[in-house]
Amino acid sequence: MTPERAFWLDEQVDRERGAGGRGRYETEVSARPDEFADTWGDIAPVGFAVAAWRLASALSPPYVRWHRRVVSATCARSPWDGGLTCAVTLVSRWPAELTWTRQWQQDRGWRDWPQLFGQYVTPSEQDLTRAPHLRAMLRAEVPVPLDHLPPAPDGPGDEVAPAARRAVVVLTRELDALLAPLIGQLEAGVPADS
Repeated sequence: MTPERAFWLDEQVDRERGAGGRGRYETEVSARPDEFADTWGDIAPVGFAVAAWRLASALSPPYVRWHRRVVSATCARSPWDGGLTCAVTLVSRWPAELTWTRQWQQDRGWRDWPQLFGQYVTPSEQDLTRAPHLRAMLRAEVPVPLDHLPPAPDGPGDEVAPAARRAVVVLTRELDALLAPLIGQLEAGVPADS
């Protein structure tokens, strides 16, 4: 089985759309200091990393790219201990209990996730008037270690853009390591070896 990548950075587009010798992401970070205002001087790197991730995934096209099975990926500060957690929603096949027999479908033409050019898409309003859809999703909620995250800058005068980029690199690497095996198994479509 070929390993699947779950998350990666689109460095090529970042370089191509950058300005002044900087990548597009670092340029955007420098232009939006208010996005990080609540994180200046924080003793923990969590809030800063969350803001950096939010900006990186909101750009169009995003700086952080993900596998076609990933529907969303958000990071947040844990209300329990202040650590960093990420919630990732993934497209899945129907559970085995529903594929064992089609009796539950009652000849109503249930449909799975529609695909367009290999990408999973939400059914159109027209599709929803023609057939019932059952789109299975998995929600992975994972802690991310803080070890390699950069400290939160003290203010907008610090080197904010390189620190934000470093935070996104660390989060991307950690999420890829955690979720690539899961996505690989989903793509294989066969039960794992015991």
